Amino acid sequence: MRALLSVYDKRGLVAFATGLRELGFELIASGGTSRALSEAGIAHREVAEITGAPEMLGGRVKTLHPRIHGGILANRSLKAHMDDLAKAGIEPIDLVVCNLYPFSEEPSIEMIDVGGPTMVRAAAKNHDHVGVIVDPKDYEPVLDELRTKGSLSDGTRRRLARAAFAHTAAYDAAIVSWFDAGGSWNGEVATLPLTVHLALERASELRYGENPHQRGARYRNIDGEMGFWDTTVQHGGRELSYLNIFDAEAAWRLVHELAALKGKGAAAVIVKHANPCGAAVGSDLGIAYERAFASDPLSAFGGVVALSGPVDLVLAKKIVANALADVLIATAVSPEAIELFATKRKNMRTLVASAPGTEKLAMRQVAGGFLVQEPDVFPAPRDTWQIATKRAPGDEQWDDLELPWRVCGRTSSNAVVLAKDGQIVGVGCGQQNRVDAARLAGAKAEGRAKGGVGASDAFFPFRDGLDAMIDVGVTTVIQPGGSLRDADIIAAADERGIAMVITGERHFRH
Repeated sequence: MRALLSVYDKRGLVAFATGLRELGFELIASGGTSRALSEAGIAHREVAEITGAPEMLGGRVKTLHPRIHGGILANRSLKAHMDDLAKAGIEPIDLVVCNLYPFSEEPSIEMIDVGGPTMVRAAAKNHDHVGVIVDPKDYEPVLDELRTKGSLSDGTRRRLARAAFAHTAAYDAAIVSWFDAGGSWNGEVATLPLTVHLALERASELRYGENPHQRGARYRNIDGEMGFWDTTVQHGGRELSYLNIFDAEAAWRLVHELAALKGKGAAAVIVKHANPCGAAVGSDLGIAYERAFASDPLSAFGGVVALSGPVDLVLAKKIVANALADVLIATAVSPEAIELFATKRKNMRTLVASAPGTEKLAMRQVAGGFLVQEPDVFPAPRDTWQIATKRAPGDEQWDDLELPWRVCGRTSSNAVVLAKDGQIVGVGCGQQNRVDAARLAGAKAEGRAKGGVGASDAFFPFRDGLDAMIDVGVTTVIQPGGSLRDADIIAAADERGIAMVITGERHFRH
């Protein structure tokens, strides 16, 4: 039995090679792998000794040789193949152990592995006769099976082959993404790539999908940038469900956006069914949380609470005193707060997470493919907004405008959001017309919108939606503009004596 070892990641290599030697394997190694085995005193033959050709081109060519690939690719059940090996004096290779250069960590032309993927694919193609290992985690299981059974089962070789093809697919996907990002040239690069290559691995099983009869799991990029979910720590509660993650992601991203607003201090967001039902900013996190909860206490039940800072015992007591939350996500949670939640809110999932980061592409599945777009951001700075009406917003209204505008952009369309004094007081979302969205937001405000501000995620096609906002006491409205009737809408605002700000950008969310 012969094994070919050529690995960049040398974790567990010496122990594994020792185990193979104890089982009677002849070892072949190349480059740095050979040096590591020599330093450990493990007997082996170098690839150059097998091929009769030394490494060349700075190591670019070392395993690309018929004496290597003939030994890997020969179908042992075909006499013609075995005759070819005998005629050429080539011995079969029964196990290939290879992992590739860490391209994602150090992307460059020199990190594009050629010989490695060729060996891996060759062994995976011939998995009926050859085992292939690309992950050090498989060393022990393979050794155990070889020790107990003397050879690898068909099922094991098939499993290893699948992992090998996934490994090379992810590797090629990372290289393509680097090309798309302009990594290898200085020319102009298209905003959206000609092709999109997804290489994902299952990171965690979920209790179920959107509904109990649907299976669900969270997948993550292979050899790509790690998302915040991979470093999130959960304290208490059952395992996360599909909707727990979906809603928590929406809340976590929004609370970071609000916390980053200039001069707004701490931020708190409560999300229900992917839409914010409460949001507020304040001088400290406790005040922000209390005001976010007060936005809509009824809808807050069973929602996701996202906080822009750490949770101490004082804040934890406030959370416990309010309606049950399914998930709490924050930057940190004190041991005393965790202990309190374990006693008083044992079913609540308490998550400690890092900043969410920014995705490069936003994708949504459709029949036969995906819709792909750039992520929605808020590019227009506040100083580009235009006052469209005779009346200008007062200082208090200016301070409040950005909060509902941001929240509105993260709320299902059609959306209208009302706010006052750094607190969201009414949200109308997911409506087929803007009038109903405005009326729903006004009803939830329950009189708290008087003297406040209102945001609309898109222009007003008619004045009725605007009138519905003004009727509940809004004195300033922010909207993107762009309607054929903008002049009529502005005239209506002047007629009602309110201020209107035009941003010039729309933020639909479907």
